[in-house]
Amino acid sequence: MTGGAPARIVVTGAAGILGSNLVARLLRDGHRVCGVDVRELPPAPGLTGRVADIRDTAAMTEAFAGADAVVHCASALPSYPAEQIRSIIVAGTGSVLEAARAAGVARVVHVSSTAVYGLPRTVPTEEHPREPVDTYSAAKAEAEELVERFRADGMCVGVLRPKTFLGPGRMGLFSMLFEWAEEGRNFPVLGRGDVRIQMLGLDDLVDAVVTMLRAPDEVACDTYNVGAAEFGTLREDFQAVLDAAGHGKRVVSIPARPAVSVLRLLERVKLSPVYGRLVYKLLYDSYVSIDKARERLGFSPRQSNRDAILATFEWWRRNRGSAAGRGAGRTSSEPWKQGVLALSKVFF
Repeated sequence: MTGGAPARIVVTGAAGILGSNLVARLLRDGHRVCGVDVRELPPAPGLTGRVADIRDTAAMTEAFAGADAVVHCASALPSYPAEQIRSIIVAGTGSVLEAARAAGVARVVHVSSTAVYGLPRTVPTEEHPREPVDTYSAAKAEAEELVERFRADGMCVGVLRPKTFLGPGRMGLFSMLFEWAEEGRNFPVLGRGDVRIQMLGLDDLVDAVVTMLRAPDEVACDTYNVGAAEFGTLREDFQAVLDAAGHGKRVVSIPARPAVSVLRLLERVKLSPVYGRLVYKLLYDSYVSIDKARERLGFSPRQSNRDAILATFEWWRRNRGSAAGRGAGRTSSEPWKQGVLALSKVFF
């Protein structure tokens, strides 16, 4: 589809936030789409839904037959049990790549994560070593190693490493911020909250995937960081949500060291959704270079952190009573269970 002609494209994880938005974009662009997920997809003109597990190589090979490209969005969340994370991310990616090769698919786009860098103290370019620090980042790194083996065998596989993406439908930990803001509460940050955390608008991530599908082979068969070009501090982003809620509340600093100790203890006893790598990210700057994606791929993000988080908050306010807002954090479209952190509301 390098010329932009209509194509048949398979999207794994098509019921997820990224997958469903990508499917909608591809259908609008006139492509035929097969959406693969363990959940049923709502019907749409031009869409074929297939309920299957990405670890079922035979089912994937059948789904990929006749496809011009596969976009591999399916993944596990960091909150999943360790054995599920490894199985879904590593074995699942291996299955997708094997099936694409067996079906003769010309191009695969693999959606990875900047988590592969671990906890870098410098701004990573794509050449920065993979230094995973937990089960999730290790699985993402191992999946990229599989991609590189298939590339070496001649398959065109592009890799996108997005920062945490935000957009309508995205919940997870952000639902806690949105809920507290709407209830008229202050919201805590660790320390001064002056760390710079780069995020990414969902529409920009979809644009990056479409750009990878359209790029010539020598550009598409490469690895790219993608994130917002404009981003401020965590305090500024959180305060923008509190301001939008209209209750006059503020971001409140809490002492970092004791708070981190408490969060890590609560994580160990499964009373908090805030996992270890996220705690670290809330304490230190976290952003990557997107120069390569801009210059080589032609990626041009339109949304700043603030744009993305406020768009997500507005969607949440309109849809908070819907079924998508009543989940248990098993997908990125469901709010995380706050656990004992919900009890701390009384102090804010």
